[in-house]
Order: sequence, then C-alpha cells, then structure tokens
Amino acid sequence: MLSRPQTVLLIEDNEDNRIVYSTILGHFGYRVMEALNGEEGIAMARLEKPDLILMDISIPIIDGWEATQVLKHDPATRLIPIIALTAHALASDRERAMEVGCDGYLAKPCEPRAVVAEVQRFLGRAEGAGPNGNQPGPAATGVVASSSAR
Repeated sequence: MLSRPQTVLLIEDNEDNRIVYSTILGHFGYRVMEALNGEEGIAMARLEKPDLILMDISIPIIDGWEATQVLKHDPATRLIPIIALTAHALASDRERAMEVGCDGYLAKPCEPRAVVAEVQRFLGRAEGAGPNGNQPGPAATGVVASSSAR
C-alpha cells in the first residue's frame, strides 16, 4: 500500500522560482503546494499540514519573517520544518531566520538540487524516488496551486 507523498509547501511570490523549485521537487517525488504570499501560506499550512515549508522572506501581505513566527507559535503548525529560501544573504539574515524559528536557510540564487538536498535533509527521500534519489516515482503528483495562482 502506497502512503501519501511527502508534501512541501512553497511560499514564493516569484513565478520563475515557483516553477523551477516545484518542478524539481515534483521530479524527486514530492507533492508541492504553492502560496503566493504570507497570508495565503499561513492558511494553507494550517489547512494542509505539509511535511515541510520553503519560505521566501520578501513576500507580500505578511512577510516571511512574520509568517514563520505565526506558524511556529501555532500548536498545529509549530513542528513543521521551515526552510528560509531567500535573497537575504547576509550572515545577520541567517541569524534572524533562526531567531524567528526557521529550521534551515538557503540563500538565493540557489541551485535547484541544493533545494532538494535541503528538503531531503529534513524529510529523507520521497517515496518512489530511485536509489540515486533522482528518479521520479509514482508519488510525483505535480503541483497543487493556490486559488490566486490561477
């Protein structure tokens, strides 16, 4: 019996970044949901309970710093790992990411395979991924977009 694919919530307002990261994560067998801003991301995280969140910091409505704090203070979402995926690349930005509750940090521009490696560090390989971790498996279901992304 196949279990559900591991789910990654990608909170990112840049369409090109969403396409690149969603595509490669789907290729590696993860189910990807997308949110375009912090408010939408918080709502999706609470509703869907993803296995991991990739959080851009410079996003509209509620920025990634505040969205991370909200999710880490909510008992329903506080244990979900959050990886900051951001162009804020100074050492002080990395420190701030950890202070607000991020569990990992990737500075953009970020090689797509580095994103996969960081996701795998927290979740392991997606079910159905090949022995090298690079084969799409039956769990690769594509992208679940938010309503405002249509």
